[in-house]
Amino acid sequence: MAKKLSAGLLVYRRRHDRLEVFLVHPGGPFWRNKDDGSWSIPKGEFDENDDPLAAARREFFEETGCAIDGESHALEPVKQPSGKLIYPWAVEGDLDAAKITSNSFSIEWPPRSGKQQQFPEVDRGAWFDLREAERKLLRGQRAILEQLRALVGKG
Repeated sequence: MAKKLSAGLLVYRRRHDRLEVFLVHPGGPFWRNKDDGSWSIPKGEFDENDDPLAAARREFFEETGCAIDGESHALEPVKQPSGKLIYPWAVEGDLDAAKITSNSFSIEWPPRSGKQQQFPEVDRGAWFDLREAERKLLRGQRAILEQLRALVGKG
């Protein structure tokens, strides 16, 4: 049975009178040549017995190698087309996107080759203003940006 719960941090900052958010691009061969509509907030699965905010912070660290310790603002959970529910938190913070490091995963690649290859879970991160972030984010996560706008203003 597939897990249905995920938690993540939407890290934001104010830069040059505009609001920016930090997003990550998934690693691996499937996502290699995809850009618009493929980025995500750093997030990951958790069990019902786990604290969702602790899971969001853990997953952020695993996907970026960075700890974000600012005040966290719970946003409303967002249901994905897959049925998975994402519990997001908005946190004001900053990090150098060029210096992130991610954990990795192993898959059979090429398919049906019998060979296992390692890929980073996240191959890059970047800061985007809200308009650009809407274009970059997976469609099912775009509602998180609307909640951020309501929390901190139009940006």
